[in-house]
Amino acid sequence: MSVSLQPLTNELITAVLKAREFAYATDDDGDIRGDWQSCLIYFFRVGQASEIIQVRILTYPDFSVDDVPSLYAFCNAWNHDRLWPKAYVHTDDDGVVRVVGEVSADFEHGVTQEQLDQVMICGIATGVELAEAVAALK
Repeated sequence: MSVSLQPLTNELITAVLKAREFAYATDDDGDIRGDWQSCLIYFFRVGQASEIIQVRILTYPDFSVDDVPSLYAFCNAWNHDRLWPKAYVHTDDDGVVRVVGEVSADFEHGVTQEQLDQVMICGIATGVELAEAVAALK
């Protein structure tokens, strides 16, 4: 049996979202995003040839700079105990702090829709778990 690999494209990403009947939007920059329960999830194509998918989870609770040490401890524990998503602390230019998660996969040689679906659903499901855990910190 021959498997047909396709290049990673925004059209393939949206096809996966449509197949699952997930609501999504595309912003002016062409970035694909959707709201899932307690987080905003972006589906970025990164890398030299845009061959890497990065499912980026932005958790909703905002924190202050004073919370950074405890958020670092939370992220370290999360990353120690779980494979996905990788969690880290991000501070915006305006001083707003939040926890961000990422699941990435390199599809340099192409991807099937089923493979892409697997990575994206992993990012969504584990991203929601991360967002719920972060929300419980407030």
